[in-house]
Amino acid sequence: MTTQGGETKDLALEKPDLERIASIHVTEGEIVQLDEAEIFLREHGYDWHRVEALMQDEAKMKKLIRRVDMIILPLLCGTYMLQYIDKTTMSYGAVFDLMEETGITGDEYSWTASLFYFGYLFWEYPASYLAQHYKTGKVVAITILAWASILMITAAVRTFGGLAVCRFLLGCFEAPITPCFMLIVSMWYGRQDQPLRAGCFYSCNGLGSCLGGIFSYAIGQIDGFPVYKGIFLICGGITFLWGLIILYFLPDSPMTAKYFTLEEKTVLLGIGRRNQTGLLNHTIKWNQIKEGFMDLQVWILFIFVLLNELVNGGVANFGKLIIKGLVKDPLQTTALGIPQGGFQILFIVSGGFIATKFKNSRTIVMVMYLFPTIIGACLLWRLDRDNKIGLLFGYYIIGSFVSSLTIALQMPAGNVGGYTKRVTATAFVFLGYCLGNIIGPHAFLDSEAPIYRTGIKMILGCAVSQVALAIALRYLLIRRNSERDKIAADRSEDDQGEDEPMMDKTDFENPAFRYQL
Repeated sequence: MTTQGGETKDLALEKPDLERIASIHVTEGEIVQLDEAEIFLREHGYDWHRVEALMQDEAKMKKLIRRVDMIILPLLCGTYMLQYIDKTTMSYGAVFDLMEETGITGDEYSWTASLFYFGYLFWEYPASYLAQHYKTGKVVAITILAWASILMITAAVRTFGGLAVCRFLLGCFEAPITPCFMLIVSMWYGRQDQPLRAGCFYSCNGLGSCLGGIFSYAIGQIDGFPVYKGIFLICGGITFLWGLIILYFLPDSPMTAKYFTLEEKTVLLGIGRRNQTGLLNHTIKWNQIKEGFMDLQVWILFIFVLLNELVNGGVANFGKLIIKGLVKDPLQTTALGIPQGGFQILFIVSGGFIATKFKNSRTIVMVMYLFPTIIGACLLWRLDRDNKIGLLFGYYIIGSFVSSLTIALQMPAGNVGGYTKRVTATAFVFLGYCLGNIIGPHAFLDSEAPIYRTGIKMILGCAVSQVALAIALRYLLIRRNSERDKIAADRSEDDQGEDEPMMDKTDFENPAFRYQL
């Protein structure tokens, strides 16, 4: 910036104008409306004018985002990989000696899969409340330590009743992870960068599938000790150690992260402000909860995720049993399941990359990645059982729906304004996630093993319905943005000045908010 006297002055190094900050009057009764980022800046003598000046340095911005990637993403990715391995230990154990050692039937096995998501369903909203009301990083760490302990305890169980209780509790303690991670990504990244980052940690489901298969294959070599117990004990022990790492290293928010300077923290808050979604507010606001349940976008995402998880509930729990119908050796069954994880990584990362690289392409990605699922379901339904290569290929590509799921799960955190509304919308969409995983396994009838025609038909019907829902969602968001653009053009003014306080407004309340398509 050049002054009238010709002197050059760096806005980023200017002393904050404290008089200008103080002139932004907020009464004591309105303090709960402020975002935590606004309070943090005022306490440290910054204003948004200075923060915006700092954000003009593109080289420093890229360097800062890379630092966030190096510090935050590995913690999210490692946790998600272990979460996937731990919740699928039952399916690995079923390939070996779980059902024989415990005496459970095929139908009881289906219920152990559903009971995990009953626990998820039971604890979903209380977990979201805890994540908003208390320190997010600590909530995540404590739940990791708790589910690792439950997993190790499962090794001592020998009856269906005991397995049912352990699976329910495991679901309870894993419930906060995905909603918290979606909110964490929305805290640290700009809206355009969020799909790829969410895709990075969600793709670790695929990595978990690969490594879980390798671990199980190795543990399966054990003689003289039940293999399923070894799986529970080893996986649970590794996760417990990881929980201690998360407890120490995962920050609760950009404002409390000890690995960043004050200036870097303010820039990260500036990114959150540009998102127009708000960053953090610990006050529960009932009007925002009500608005969340009245938002058609949230309902479409709820139904989309419900249908998606009807598919996942079956594939995750019965996919390896479909392979077992093609080959009889349990070790070979485990080995043939490993490539499916590699396909998942490819689908999720590529989908997240496209959604990040090309603006307003999220709903398009949601549609695109459902077509391989439709093709895979058709192959499993119609191909002859002797065509093992074709059936395996169908099984590998059927998991492409997970890329669509990743985008849909991230949308409530990145496409909804107001912190309480975002938490509510995220929790409600995950309600669909839970219900789908509860219902899905029961379409895979034990009497139809190993073909499971009813389950395959369900997958096909759900995927086609999801295509229609994604198209409807895109139309809804385009219409909302057009209406806001028209209002803004009529007013011929910006709705939010550079120095206006960062308020905890919902997307309905904030006329400057624009929806990502």
